[in-house]
Amino acid sequence: MSTALQKPNPPWWLLTLIIVLSPAILLLVVAVLALFVLSSTCLHILIWTFWCLRGRDILFVYSDSPIWHDYVEQRLLPPIRHRAVVLNWSQRKRWRISLARAAFHHFAGYREFNPLALVFRPLRRTRKFRFWQPFRDFRHGRPQALRKMEKDLFELIRVPYDETAT
Repeated sequence: MSTALQKPNPPWWLLTLIIVLSPAILLLVVAVLALFVLSSTCLHILIWTFWCLRGRDILFVYSDSPIWHDYVEQRLLPPIRHRAVVLNWSQRKRWRISLARAAFHHFAGYREFNPLALVFRPLRRTRKFRFWQPFRDFRHGRPQALRKMEKDLFELIRVPYDETAT
């Protein structure tokens, strides 16, 4: 009965293949990691050069969702619009190849990227503000997370925050 529960050993040739290919796999992993670091560095330099030196240090992405569209348009964008590059996710088929699009695809990731604020500061890490979960909580009557994230964003970029506004 104990033999039926034991897992069979992998064939000898599979172990040999893994040992033989492990240097190539390691080299591939190191190359991919190096390319990621290089592309991230190049994107930061381009953003600092073409955006930050011209007063644009925020990439803001949102969509036409009824959950947050009006809130974003009335409360989040007005204080930052003069220093933000704005992308509308609902219009992504019309996005042209641009630095904003490349930055979004590189820094936003594949989870909770809408709405999103990316704050670029020269020689510092990019700060990400993922508003998806706070808006979900807001929709269910819990506005605290949204207010806190909004306040944290405005404090980071030194924009006055009005806690009394709704």
